[in-house]
Amino acid sequence: MTTITDLDVTRLAGALGAEVRGLPLAEATAADAAVLSDLLVEHMVLFFPDQEMTLDQHVTFGRHFGPLAGHPNLANPFTEHPEVFELAASRGGVADEWHTDLTFLAEPAVMSILRMLTCPPVGGDTMWTNLCQAYEELSAPLRDLCDGLTALHNAEPHGQPEAMAVHPVVRVHPVSGRRALYVNEHFTRRIVELNRKESDLLLGHLCAWVHEPRFTVRYHWTPGTVAIWDNRSTQHHVLNDFEGERIIQRVTVMGDTPAGPTPPRWPPYVRAKGGASSSHHDRLLRDWHRQGGGPEPT
Repeated sequence: MTTITDLDVTRLAGALGAEVRGLPLAEATAADAAVLSDLLVEHMVLFFPDQEMTLDQHVTFGRHFGPLAGHPNLANPFTEHPEVFELAASRGGVADEWHTDLTFLAEPAVMSILRMLTCPPVGGDTMWTNLCQAYEELSAPLRDLCDGLTALHNAEPHGQPEAMAVHPVVRVHPVSGRRALYVNEHFTRRIVELNRKESDLLLGHLCAWVHEPRFTVRYHWTPGTVAIWDNRSTQHHVLNDFEGERIIQRVTVMGDTPAGPTPPRWPPYVRAKGGASSSHHDRLLRDWHRQGGGPEPT
């Protein structure tokens, strides 16, 4: 069995990220995966250059970490492997907004395992941000406010606005115990307990805040590199600054249940009688309540 001391681990930034050598992932066992899981909690995103891995081996490796699922809204070309999701720049596939994977699901992704097949020699880097550090560096009053809030996420960017879930604005990592901001510009639509203008202001600030350079790592890809990232503590973003083809394949480990540090401290915002007409996101929130998400705001 591989141990952490058997691996060559090089930190890439002060906030998060490490490059790992010394383990052929195609041959990894469940015991090896447990070692990598511990390493992932520490570094949040791990990069494994120069890996040789078939599609079958990619899926087998992913299953060591938990149940896999394909993308719920985007097409999958691999009928023999429904767990694999492929994204190609030539088909419009560039994830160039900051996001955490699949937060519009009630049980979103635990981790993502990406294999870089083809990438340009220049550009197309990916950035990740440390959501725990971003939370910890908020002022104490703002941390206290965020601890008691929830937010509505949906799959509107995928043309599926009815696919939605409400999660805590701050979640507690189930292994490390650290608190992390859990809102993102791609999927988060509305803070449930605030009115629309208040929600827009706070969400805008938090989404910009987590992108502060000191919370991030930037990685330049080479073909054959595999990356594993923890969706419970990170967001990521592809730099759409390249020419040519960029093709990735990804498996996604599921089974997460985001939990906040406290139950929501306030009820959902209720628009005052005679107030301004409802916004699109107000209507989304009401739709979520009608799906069984709780008492409906009026």
